[in-house]
Amino acid sequence: MPQPAASTAVNKTLTSLDLRIEEATGLSTDVLWPHRDQHLLDEPTARLVDAHRKLANAETAVTFYRTLLQRLSSGEYEVDDALFDRIDRTVDQLREAAGKRHAREGAVLAVLEPLEEAVRMRDPARAPDLPAPDFAALVAIAQGAVLRENLLTHRVSVVTTSGTRVPWPAHQRLAERSLVTRDESHPLYAGQPVTLTDAGRACLTGSRRTTATRAARAEACCDAKVPRGPSDSDADRLLTPKGYLGV
Repeated sequence: MPQPAASTAVNKTLTSLDLRIEEATGLSTDVLWPHRDQHLLDEPTARLVDAHRKLANAETAVTFYRTLLQRLSSGEYEVDDALFDRIDRTVDQLREAAGKRHAREGAVLAVLEPLEEAVRMRDPARAPDLPAPDFAALVAIAQGAVLRENLLTHRVSVVTTSGTRVPWPAHQRLAERSLVTRDESHPLYAGQPVTLTDAGRACLTGSRRTTATRAARAEACCDAKVPRGPSDSDADRLLTPKGYLGV
């Protein structure tokens, strides 16, 4: 009798790309993993899940060494040469784990970005689900904006014609979704014009995706119709996975 897949019984570490994967496939990673074990996914989606599993493992290692470092510096241990050695060793391990995580994020993106582009090609008017602050930033940028670096503080931000400042991380999130683009032919200190892409304009004018559209995308990445299984609520996605720290 075949044994049940181990991954269905193990808590999964959240990663920075989980929401983008769900956006591209119509299924959460909690559903995709068991589907992969049951050979229910098409080849591109299966490769995406395989890459995501490696990323989740790398994220677990980063969390482990970061937590260990916090514990070593918490005052629980006597300050001596042995403690300094352990801290130095843990910092090296954390640096190595972070490097592996970065490499595996790149591997996931190499598979994910063509899927995202395919979704945009099938439904160019579909608006992505944006957090309210990011949507507000997109509206502000639509009125005209430049990306500028402060020569004194070296802080980079987007300044709109209305005077609103959009933080650099918010601009990065919009750029990663291909909603905005900037003219890099100008130097940062002079200001690089930031404009909306076709996808960004569609995000402002289009309606949010319907449940039927999302279900159709999810069915397209599966070879057979399967029960969706328990849905993962927003509250569940905010829970920190337990059971992987060995300290």
